[in-house]
Amino acid sequence: MTLLRRVRDGYLRTYGEMPEGVAFVPGRVNLIGEHVDYNDGLVLPMPISAGTAVAWGRGDAPGVEAVALDLDEERDSFGPGDATPHQPVDWRSYLRGTAAAMAGQGLHASGARLAIAGSIPRGSGLSSSASVCVAIARALAEAGGVQASAETLALAAQSAEHNWAGVRCGIMDQMAVAAGEPGCALLLDCADMSHRNLPLPDDWAVMIVQSGVRRGLVDGHYNRRREDCEAAAKALGLSSLRHADAEAIARANLDPVVTRRAAHVVEEISRVAQAASAIEQRDLTRLGDLMRASHASLRDQFEVSEAHVDRLVDLLGHAIGSEGGARMTGGGFGGAVVAVMPSSQTNRVRARIEEDYAPPSGAPLEIMIEQTGRVLAGECE
Repeated sequence: MTLLRRVRDGYLRTYGEMPEGVAFVPGRVNLIGEHVDYNDGLVLPMPISAGTAVAWGRGDAPGVEAVALDLDEERDSFGPGDATPHQPVDWRSYLRGTAAAMAGQGLHASGARLAIAGSIPRGSGLSSSASVCVAIARALAEAGGVQASAETLALAAQSAEHNWAGVRCGIMDQMAVAAGEPGCALLLDCADMSHRNLPLPDDWAVMIVQSGVRRGLVDGHYNRRREDCEAAAKALGLSSLRHADAEAIARANLDPVVTRRAAHVVEEISRVAQAASAIEQRDLTRLGDLMRASHASLRDQFEVSEAHVDRLVDLLGHAIGSEGGARMTGGGFGGAVVAVMPSSQTNRVRARIEEDYAPPSGAPLEIMIEQTGRVLAGECE
């Protein structure tokens, strides 16, 4: 059963009528540019085929009713302005936080019924929470009969992460799923949210492999990395590390750990700019080199990788060779690995990984392949 059919049927089962509409928002994989969005840097994510669907209809009473179809059909409801943070953090935190953020921007749904379902593995590093929040925001806007820009939806979703889930994320994930186009990488400047979609060559493929190590960001790792970056910027007298350079960091006599964090950010922002140029020049070899350098920096300087992820990156790198590359993707501490390669090589690479890698949990190996050739060049502009 398709995701859209599943969410429509779930809405009918819950509310006794068909929905008025369905909002779908994809997940995202970040090709390069990790842990730089909250430093006002450049990032290069792309939307994927998996995502979140929210079926919506207008309710008879003010407020929001919702059902999480993937979580034993748990229910939640609250009136206008009545939502309070749910503890411990779960799907209701994202629902309530997004609804509060939309209302705070004057985008009230007078009454909305929602049914939520998704196809992104939670904890995979493919931005399931951003997809959920933006899909909820889009459904609430549609139920309220208002048009909301990608930036508005993204900011509402980010507010839910910050203020209701306790993750001080940047804006990359939310903008990637709100403004990205299929078959394209989104070059996003997180300082001002300016962006443009770059069509990927139609003979390239993006492979996403789950390490089998489920990651978590709310346990403090992510927030501590952000604090290190903020400490570096403050010591340098800057508003963010976007304005730093390697020489200034070396001269600043920072704590060694903070120095490594800052060096990663400065180098990673430069790698993103070079990667965008490599895509436009169809230079897969150069893009692969940049992805390998990014992973090494995340492993050694930012220290957010993990042994199984490192092994999977190495296996993919050897299988792909020089024409393409692989790196961890997402916040780190587990999750997924992303690789870019010629589409003609996907079957061979997949077979090698299936032979050489087994998730430590014993679960089946999960591999997704995003074929860029399904989108004609120009559709992304």
